[in-house]
Amino acid sequence: MSDRRSTHENRVTGAMIMSAAGAALGGLLFGIDTAVISGTTSALQERFTLSNSALGFTVASALIGTVIGALAAGSPADRFGRRAMLVTIALCYVFSSLGCAFAGNWHVLLVFRFLGGLAIGAASVVTPIYIAEVSPAVYRGRLVALNQLNIVFGILLAFVSNFIIAGLAPPETAWRWMLGVIAVPSAVFLLITVLLPDSPRWLAVNGRADAARKVMGQLGFHDLESEVERMLAAAARDRHGEKPRLFQRRHALPVTCAVLIAMFNQLSGINALLYYAPRIFELGGAKADSAMLQSIAVGGVNLIFTIIAMFLIDKIGRKPLLYFGSIGTAVTLFVVGAQLETPHPDGILVLLGLLGFIAAFALSQGAVIWVFISEVFPSTVRGKGQALGSATHWIMAAAITWVFPLFATGLGGWVFAIFGAMMLLQTLFVWKLMPETNGISLEDMDLGLHENPLRPELVGSAK
Repeated sequence: MSDRRSTHENRVTGAMIMSAAGAALGGLLFGIDTAVISGTTSALQERFTLSNSALGFTVASALIGTVIGALAAGSPADRFGRRAMLVTIALCYVFSSLGCAFAGNWHVLLVFRFLGGLAIGAASVVTPIYIAEVSPAVYRGRLVALNQLNIVFGILLAFVSNFIIAGLAPPETAWRWMLGVIAVPSAVFLLITVLLPDSPRWLAVNGRADAARKVMGQLGFHDLESEVERMLAAAARDRHGEKPRLFQRRHALPVTCAVLIAMFNQLSGINALLYYAPRIFELGGAKADSAMLQSIAVGGVNLIFTIIAMFLIDKIGRKPLLYFGSIGTAVTLFVVGAQLETPHPDGILVLLGLLGFIAAFALSQGAVIWVFISEVFPSTVRGKGQALGSATHWIMAAAITWVFPLFATGLGGWVFAIFGAMMLLQTLFVWKLMPETNGISLEDMDLGLHENPLRPELVGSAK
């Protein structure tokens, strides 16, 4: 029986949705923690007397943590299980938010921002893997995309929360409330992770086939014996009696694609917009309070188009979305760059250009990256592969976030033109190298990649 037919035997159930949604709360915290700093930059610069370079490092300190968190999460996720790592991530979120809120000096703030970054980086590895492994292939794209939906919803919540707190709290303490409010959803996430079932694929690969069958039965999978046999066969095929290694010729294509898609995701300039949205709008002529409201508009558009992407990703595939996004983000970035280079930028055109950019990004890169990386690697190295892709993503994010205040001052609108040029290069990557992974089971997809390492267009035919 073909893979596409057999995957339709499994139907998405309430238990699958609840498990995926529970794990995806890590994405919500990921989003909140990513964007909340944008409302505090001016206050932090004044409170701790920071230069532009020191401010960039303060914002990037969390991103440095994400790199280490992403690199460190893969092996323990493979060894101790996805759920155990999710519980650890939740604890880090709780301590980080409270530590930032009560930080007495700049160095303490940096330490707890770094701890929050560790949690974000680890969540970017573990959450997509967990959701992918509790999902049938035919619904995997949209269920993993729940994580991205929660990320962008968290970003919107952060912008709204910052706006409300800025209007209610005294200026000297508002930044503490902005950073500390994350403790509430963090505690909820901690409670939920304790109740989640473990990944059936992780259980099967680690010699606990009976437990895997039990969990799959609870989730609503059909033909449990056949499913578990395929998981075990895939694990045996990948091991070949040796310790699984990520960096070997048979994994060359997924490794290359994971690194490139993560690099291009950040070379779009998305995190520069999310971390410095109010400042960018002020460059376009907006006043401080108006800039905060326009940031909320960015978060709203991001959420709407992420929802649309969830319904498209399993219907039309990963590559068509990236083709659209590459061209759409390039065009809108060129518009923003051209406006910021004029003596008197048109604030409306800057706003429309950035909203167009975030819409194209959310419909493409934002929805595809975590889905693609979570499914393109074989089970035995999936944690390590996800860690590699996530670490690449966060290294690029940290670098761009750190230097953006300096580049925006020195280059003006040209920095957005550079981002636009990178998106045109992404089109070539998608066309020439990236395989289409839509609808292929996690156990069978790597067979096509390994048998045809230089022919990614054949992956879609792997059964």
